[in-house]
Amino acid sequence: MRLEHAAYCLGCCWILMAILFAGGVMNLLCVAVIAIFVLVEKAVPLGHVIGKAAAGLMILVGIVVGLNG
Repeated sequence: MRLEHAAYCLGCCWILMAILFAGGVMNLLCVAVIAIFVLVEKAVPLGHVIGKAAAGLMILVGIVVGLNG
């Protein structure tokens, strides 16, 4: 069960771990903001809605930056 859980955790959270590592190397405030967002997403009853809205916003920002950059 430990390996199965570890594989699941790594599979679903690898990008967050990479962002936290890169942000932590560059800016502690970045890590704090991401940690607070994850806490709110997990602790609030409608956290899954907040997560999906944030994902949509990040995709939109990515598209805008891609088109303008």
